[in-house]
Amino acid sequence: MKHLELEVSAYVATLTLNRPDMRNAFNEEVIAELSQAFTELGSREDVRCIVLAARGAAYCAGADLNWMRRMADYSHAENLADGGQLGAMLFAIHECPKPTIAKVQGDVYAGGTGLVAACDIAVSVDTAHYCLSEVRLGLVPATISPYVIRAMGERAAHRYFLTAERFDAQEALRIGFVHEVVPADRLDASVAALTKALVNAGPHAVRVCKKLVHDVAGQPLSSELIGMTVNLIADIRASEEGREGVQSFLQKRQPAWLPKV
Repeated sequence: MKHLELEVSAYVATLTLNRPDMRNAFNEEVIAELSQAFTELGSREDVRCIVLAARGAAYCAGADLNWMRRMADYSHAENLADGGQLGAMLFAIHECPKPTIAKVQGDVYAGGTGLVAACDIAVSVDTAHYCLSEVRLGLVPATISPYVIRAMGERAAHRYFLTAERFDAQEALRIGFVHEVVPADRLDASVAALTKALVNAGPHAVRVCKKLVHDVAGQPLSSELIGMTVNLIADIRASEEGREGVQSFLQKRQPAWLPKV
């Protein structure tokens, strides 16, 4: 990969945006590499969670300026194709069967907020700033909106989509856009604690649980929804991993899926 670095260790895949001179901004190549990486990592047996990190002062500044210059001359059909690639990349992150963590070490602008929102968990340094800046350019955060609105909520999205105000990490935490805010010297440890928890959980249960959140969120309480959850718990209890988890708990031993130390 040209713009990404990948390290896999102890069931944790760390995927690092490595365009610090361009503030880790998107272009066609970055988008394609991210799509491919999350698709492939989602199917690897030696990966149980994925950390999306970045090098440099910024986490992701949105669209690359050179890419934006090219887009200015695109036809409607070319913009459809281009937007479709970005949409497919964000969907690949959101739908990745492995849990994902955004490790935010710097500022996040425009399309970069889509990366953070598409991940399951987000941890931010306390010095990071966030901005949905599209309306300043006469644009809208359309492709990232399904993920960002889910992450920050409709009410906050009304303000920050419309005003393009910059907000700090504490505000991102207050509105629920990130889960944790830490000083820079604690970022590694905070993310490591999360990856340890994810790796130590039942791998199949984690995958099913991620899908459960997607399936249940926003759904009205109904007999169909209750039936789905009842069937799911019955399936999990009868599964090999479910039986092993319960037996290991009752027998006061470690489950078989725990990494061997």
